[in-house]
Amino acid sequence: MSNLPHAAVTGASSGIGEAIARDLATNGYRVTLVARRAELLQKLADELGDCARVVVHDLSVPERATEWLADAEAAFGPIDVLVNNAGVQLLGGLSSADPEAGERLMRINVFSPLRLTRALLPAMIARGSGTIVDIASLSAIAPTPHMPWYSASKAALAAASETLHGELRGTGVHVVTVYPGPVDTPMASAALVQYGNSNAVKAAPSGTTDKLARLVRSAIKNKRDRIIYPRTYWSARWFPGVTRFVLDRLAPKPE
Repeated sequence: MSNLPHAAVTGASSGIGEAIARDLATNGYRVTLVARRAELLQKLADELGDCARVVVHDLSVPERATEWLADAEAAFGPIDVLVNNAGVQLLGGLSSADPEAGERLMRINVFSPLRLTRALLPAMIARGSGTIVDIASLSAIAPTPHMPWYSASKAALAAASETLHGELRGTGVHVVTVYPGPVDTPMASAALVQYGNSNAVKAAPSGTTDKLARLVRSAIKNKRDRIIYPRTYWSARWFPGVTRFVLDRLAPKPE
C-alpha cells in the first residue's frame, strides 16, 4: 500500500469526481476523497476500502482551500495526482442572476483549484513528477448562452490549465485539461430539468462518467495534454466560429 501513488480528487461525492476516484482506486491508487457531503463520501470510501480516505471540506472559501493537504499527505504520502473536479453550475441570464451566487461559483470553480495547484506545484517540481488534472467543460471552448458564470469560470480554469502546459515543460510535471460535454451526472440532470423538453438538448450527444474516468486515467498514464469527451465535440475546438454561430441561435432557454 505504501508504494501506491496518491491521488486527491475534489468533488468526489458524485458524478465525474466519484467516477474518477473509483476508477483510480480500483487501478492502483490511494485516493483522498474531498467534498462537502460526508455521507456520500463515506459510502464511497466504504466501497473502496483502505485505499480511500475521506476529507469533508468546503471549497467555497479559497483562503481555506488548502487546509486539508497536510493531513492527506501525512496519511497517504505526497500527492502525485490532483484532480480539480469540484464545481457548481448556475443557469439563467446574467441580467437575472444572483451575483453572490455567481461569485461563490467562481470561488469554487476557479480560485480554489488554483490555490490547490499552487500549493502542490513546488513539491511536484522538486520531485520532477506529478500530474494536475483540471476538469473544465466544453463551455470553456463554446460558451453557452444562459450560463454566463459557469462558462466564464470554466474558460478561466481551462486557460490557466492550458497555460501550465508550457510553464511546466521540462519539469516532469504533467497537466491534463478535460473538456466534458454533456455527461450523465446529477448536475447535468438538474440542468436538463431546467431546460425542460428542449429537442436541441435531447439531441446532443452525451457520454458516461465511467468512460470519462477511464480516459482521464489513460491521459495521466500516457501524459496526454487534453481530453474532449464525447469525441464528437472536438469539432468545437477546431471550428469555434461555427460552434459560436450555432449556439447563439439554437441554445434553448432554461424554463
